[in-house]
Amino acid sequence: MAKYSRGAGKKVEESMHEMKRGQLKSGRSGKKVTSRKQAIAIGLSEARESGAKVPKKKGASKKSASKKGASKKGASKRGRPSRKGATKKAATRKSATKKGASKRGRPAGKGAAKKGASKRGASKKRGRPAKK
Repeated sequence: MAKYSRGAGKKVEESMHEMKRGQLKSGRSGKKVTSRKQAIAIGLSEARESGAKVPKKKGASKKSASKKGASKKGASKRGRPSRKGATKKAATRKSATKKGASKRGRPAGKGAAKKGASKRGASKKRGRPAKK
């Protein structure tokens, strides 16, 4: 038995020709399709809709509960930091930089430091001494 019917083959062929002519558009975004694989996928999905014999999609199967648990455990063993830890670290880094900047008597934000530098540069160009 054949996996794909003749009708499915025709749909794929049509979609490939449309892609080559630059007339094949993506379903959601409406952008022009340039990938060969994408064109084939569009042709097969159209064939499915029309009722032609096409195998089911691969990505449609669901994992069982035991497999889900095993995959989560494996991810934690690999030594990857969790997102919660990463965000906490970033927050402590930000607060530390703000504290250090305030001790030195400088503004905490990056933008404020840049503004000060740009003002100093402008006053040098005019030949005036910089204000303190």
